[in-house]
Amino acid sequence: MDLTALDTSIYVFAGTLLIALALAAFMALAALATLALAGSAQLLWFVLRNTVGALLKATVQGINFAWERLVHHAGKVELPAEFQAAPGSGTGSYPRVALRDS
Repeated sequence: MDLTALDTSIYVFAGTLLIALALAAFMALAALATLALAGSAQLLWFVLRNTVGALLKATVQGINFAWERLVHHAGKVELPAEFQAAPGSGTGSYPRVALRDS
């Protein structure tokens, strides 16, 4: 095939097509990479969110279990004597309030 017989405009047209194909391939690869990164980030977020949620749920359940044991134990404790009520040093209607200039 003799390429010397072709006109310059055909070379320009073929070069433009090759550059367009290279740009299209680059954009397709960039789009695929973006989709892959977005998908992996979404998967990572899903795993992280579920892990932290499970840890918080377990923590709250542990606190509730400990609180119920504490309340159950406190309900069984018997005090040796009744507490005596101590008279408060208040003004009568508002205990523990010091009235000034009244």
